[in-house]
Amino acid sequence: MPGWFMRQLEKAFLEKNRQEIRVLNQCWFDYQLKQKKAGR
Repeated sequence: MPGWFMRQLEKAFLEKNRQEIRVLNQCWFDYQLKQKKAGR
């Protein structure tokens, strides 16, 4: 997980921003799924 992404996720958790956590979580899972499909 890239550092900038971890910082955004950490900030969202510290601020208890559930909407931001959901968005970041979905982005990360979508990214991982695309990487798997690409064979990486």
